[in-house]
Amino acid sequence: MVAEGRDNVKGHDGAVRQYPVRDFFRRPDQHSFTIAPDGRHLSFLARRSGRQNIFVQEIDANGALVGEPRPLTNETERDVPGHSWKGNDQILFVKDFGGDENFHVLSVPINGGEPRDLTPFDGVRAGIVDDLRNDDRHVLIQMNRRDPQVFDVFRADVRTGELTQIAENPGNIMGWMTDHEGRLRVAIASDGVNQTLHFRDVESEPFRPIVTTDFRETLEPVFFTFDNKALYVMSNRGRDKVAIFEFDPQTGQEGALLFETGHVDVTSFTYSEHRRVLIAASYVDDRTHRHFFDDWARDVIADLERQLPGQEVHITSLTRDESRVIVHAASDRSAGSTWLYDVERQHLVKLADLKPWLDPADMVPMSPIHFTSRDGLQINGYLTLPAGYELGQPVAKPLPLIVNPHGGPWARDTWGFNVEAQLLANRGYAVVQLNFRGSVGYGRAFWEASFGQWGRTMQNDIDDGVDWLVSQGIVDPARVGIYGASYGGYATLAGVAFTPDRYAAAVDYVGVSNLFTLLESLPPYWKPMIDMMYEMIGDPRTEAGKKALHDASPLFFADRIVTPLLVAQGANDPRVKQAESDQIVDALRARGVDVKYVLKENEGHGFHNEENQYEFYEVMEAFLAEHLGGVSKR
Repeated sequence: MVAEGRDNVKGHDGAVRQYPVRDFFRRPDQHSFTIAPDGRHLSFLARRSGRQNIFVQEIDANGALVGEPRPLTNETERDVPGHSWKGNDQILFVKDFGGDENFHVLSVPINGGEPRDLTPFDGVRAGIVDDLRNDDRHVLIQMNRRDPQVFDVFRADVRTGELTQIAENPGNIMGWMTDHEGRLRVAIASDGVNQTLHFRDVESEPFRPIVTTDFRETLEPVFFTFDNKALYVMSNRGRDKVAIFEFDPQTGQEGALLFETGHVDVTSFTYSEHRRVLIAASYVDDRTHRHFFDDWARDVIADLERQLPGQEVHITSLTRDESRVIVHAASDRSAGSTWLYDVERQHLVKLADLKPWLDPADMVPMSPIHFTSRDGLQINGYLTLPAGYELGQPVAKPLPLIVNPHGGPWARDTWGFNVEAQLLANRGYAVVQLNFRGSVGYGRAFWEASFGQWGRTMQNDIDDGVDWLVSQGIVDPARVGIYGASYGGYATLAGVAFTPDRYAAAVDYVGVSNLFTLLESLPPYWKPMIDMMYEMIGDPRTEAGKKALHDASPLFFADRIVTPLLVAQGANDPRVKQAESDQIVDALRARGVDVKYVLKENEGHGFHNEENQYEFYEVMEAFLAEHLGGVSKR
């Protein structure tokens, strides 16, 4: 493997404060700010009744806060996960129940009144298709009330709750899209493997199929051109990397290429609703980068970076006339701050620091790393070292390591403030986060290299990363632990089952243990994609597929596991069912292996409630300290 110019690290004396676990996971006092379209009010989340609820506060012409914040919701079971403005006098938000991910859409007036559930049906999952920016009364919602596997579209009155169905799913539509006037004009159909883009010129016409692609190809409509006649798409048809194109729905062909990079996918594309111009395309390699199409946006970001140096800045909300914006600024060593920015005056007003009790001087950098896998792929990732160590300097004593594979697995890790990595580094561990094959953003070939490779070459990439760190003198091979959630939990179990001598401790958080039961227990709204999942993970309908799934399922190799194991699971998890954790715990306990098991009846795919997060991370901290020799400080 090739170090690509990165040498060993060196430890230095110099103590930093060790913070209690709860300081890392405590909710900010105020966060998730949004601004009303007319710029006269702010909304944000803050604590009420022990949970994060929506508050609203008036702001004056100079950006100063007026009066006291007023609570709009009083959720007591779970935090409000997100919210947005609907016109200037209503706010939309979502909630689920015990982590079951059957989200409902609710509205609440800012001047008093109870929240109204716009989708008040048991067992239904709903989401917003279009907030109808120019219609302060209505919103387009999709939900699976009629058929749990597919979503119909409704126009909802946010004040009365009246629902009017405007599109019935014929059974194969996986996504809907509107034009700039809020008209439902695009539908994406799937037969489980192939996707077909459907289009119509006006809402009174039936949808017609335009182009069909294999799921391996990306052809994703992002938004309409401003005349509502054509589309902008993210596409990798006939290429490896996703790029931005104009797209003609009459011919089904990409037109002008707007932006591409040679080394990674383009990941997002934005526009101004107010000025009807293209804003920027973004891509991520080691860091996030923007390519601007718009001088206004380029100048705004440049000024924000000038005033908030050393931080990544992102506009998270803005007024309808774009005169005021909400800005989030953060770095790898700080959870950051939120600001109100007056564009014309180039004036910033701080709204909140997100975790001011964590001193950035006590936090540590997240450094990009690169190495070559055993079969020749470049693997990218990030290394977080404890305070007093830095890349490029020799290390006096190799460090204990926590390998933290991401979930998905078709996702990726990015640079920034990672609270888990900071906690572990604060306890004396090095933390490595690897974008193993299958991680998104690195092109189609790198993604496809993961198909059928759970527990195989995907796991090899993780092993190769550990070996590379050991070869660089950074890591003590006798003190390596692995911790991951979801697919990362699967990688944890695969690591201790298939390479039982590699890890000295393991933490599986809502992880898969049996690929057969994973595929059998997918939520109903994932069932239309089951053939695609068979191609990506493994096909239980064939003898070869059955064997491959068996051989990649840690449950069937539980007799090999000797590594101390901590398992955490939510009872209401709709994706990785409780049985996934129960199976592996029962199998190990039947052998007399002592497995710690944290099961929460009021959680789903990961612990959402603050008190449950506190408990899990305190248990994990003590568990890792016991087996790897790090610090435990509650």
